[in-house]
Amino acid sequence: MRIVRTVLSLPARIALLALICFPRLAAHAEDWLCWRGPRGDGSSLETAAPTQWDGPSGRNIAWKTELPGTGHASPIVCGERVFTVSCREDRRERLLVCLDRASGHILWQRPVLTAPLEKKHRLNSHASSTPATDGKLIYVAFAAVDPSVPAGDRSYTNEKEEVGDPCEMVVAAYDFQGGCRWLVRPGRFASRHGFCSSPVLFENMLILNGDYDGDAYLVALDKTTGKTIWKTPRENKTRSYSTPIVRQVGDRTQLMLSGNRCVASYDPRTGKRQWIIDGPTEQFVASLVYNGELLFMTAGFPDFHIMGIRPDGTGNVTKTHVAWHTTQGCAYVPSPVVAGGGNLFLVVSDGGVASCFEARTGRRYWMERIGPHQSASLVEAGGLVYCLSDRGVTTILRPGPKFERVAENRLGEDCSASPAVSQGCIYIRGEKHLYCIGSTAARPGPSQTAEPGGARPRP
Repeated sequence: MRIVRTVLSLPARIALLALICFPRLAAHAEDWLCWRGPRGDGSSLETAAPTQWDGPSGRNIAWKTELPGTGHASPIVCGERVFTVSCREDRRERLLVCLDRASGHILWQRPVLTAPLEKKHRLNSHASSTPATDGKLIYVAFAAVDPSVPAGDRSYTNEKEEVGDPCEMVVAAYDFQGGCRWLVRPGRFASRHGFCSSPVLFENMLILNGDYDGDAYLVALDKTTGKTIWKTPRENKTRSYSTPIVRQVGDRTQLMLSGNRCVASYDPRTGKRQWIIDGPTEQFVASLVYNGELLFMTAGFPDFHIMGIRPDGTGNVTKTHVAWHTTQGCAYVPSPVVAGGGNLFLVVSDGGVASCFEARTGRRYWMERIGPHQSASLVEAGGLVYCLSDRGVTTILRPGPKFERVAENRLGEDCSASPAVSQGCIYIRGEKHLYCIGSTAARPGPSQTAEPGGARPRP
């Protein structure tokens, strides 16, 4: 037998890492099974995602479904089902909603939690955590106010900060028929800005970030039973909202996230910390991305930073593993993407200013204003980057050394949730509706819209 040794390109290394870290997800690469998709970084293997649509006229809109309640969680797609979560504020209900992918009909909705509404930031919602699925169960997370705890209980908050509502993190698993398999409360949670970190699947575990202004933690649950496998304290006790990513770096599997006044890596099997970078600021929302060589971070509050980080260190690597660093054009909420075979790093600031960097060096190729305020995270598909503004306008860019705007498309509805890309379609959640953009295997007639109850489209 002849053995051929090949040096893998960056795209090939990234694909291999996805197979190692997300074997279930890689097998269904065209599904969008969790926050930021199959690799947790906004990248899609779709080669023919839509680039032209218009919500007000219905052009290239396969279906539009009114959702019960409100929320900023992204949709996820698994086979012929679409899932998202929502909050009916008048009933104080947090819902899991299941829709038919082809028609947009709501097949079922389940009240996961009924509890007082927690305090939140005006740009947040009471249903901002994106669900995750392994194709067998759907996993959801919320914060529930604990009415038995007096407001201002100092055990729920960092004494230097304003007190958040005393809450508990609530995590639940449902089957595809809408049956609840388990519901647990793995730890306390309090933040004056609310809850939004999304669950991450790894092997037999569901991992969540519990950063808050108190006894913050990371927690791993058995995805079959909900029992706690490990729980690791986060010593800086400061609210953040980042969802971790899992990657194989050398001989170590790493769970990496920014938040809690640091950027850090943990062993996802044990919760033991592997390395840490102090700061560079207090609070973080955007998820990290990785191109096979460097880890990229954008943050934050009160100071703004972008960093390229070498994730191969041990212990405190603040002074040794920052490859490059800038404080211009940074994003607090929108998560970035890598593109161009891993050679480009793109970010859009909350204020709508887009930047493209050479990933390896941090050299900025360009910085251009593309629109108004942005909350949604970037998505890369078919060699293009999709940037969705709060006003529902998607600007499509072609990443490269020169700025190129490919298209702008109106949804006709405000948006805060990040898009999902699956099976040739883009799914965008507006303030009131979920939209499917592109062609599906079956679709309602041109004048039909799916009813909230899901029984049948109205004429």
